[in-house]
Amino acid sequence: MDKIIIDGLKLTCLDKISHPDGDIFHGMKKKDQGYCGFGEAYFSTINTGSVKGWKKHKKMTLNLLVISGCVKFIIYDDRKKSGSKEKFFEVELSLSHYKRLTVPPGLWLAFKGIGKQRNIILNIANIE
Repeated sequence: MDKIIIDGLKLTCLDKISHPDGDIFHGMKKKDQGYCGFGEAYFSTINTGSVKGWKKHKKMTLNLLVISGCVKFIIYDDRKKSGSKEKFFEVELSLSHYKRLTVPPGLWLAFKGIGKQRNIILNIANIE
């Protein structure tokens, strides 16, 4: 399983509803754990084999979902007062491993496209 070892990081299982004409994939509800306001939602693509990162947001909480392909995320904690300082966390997300990764401010994030098709990430951020 995906054991979270970094303080504040969340990995949430999401509902998938099968339908003969096309499936429904839940993303986020206002009552969900990890929701801390809405600023914007945007899509990002990453080519197979490409890496984006490292990036650290000082104020923004990220809620990341992979809606096509497969993406490997790596999170690093260098926060001075964190109980998980100097720890790494890795997870691969895809429609077959459909979860939402919530990354609080202050953590480093990098990700790699590992799917053979187009790798698309949705970020539901709390600020613009």
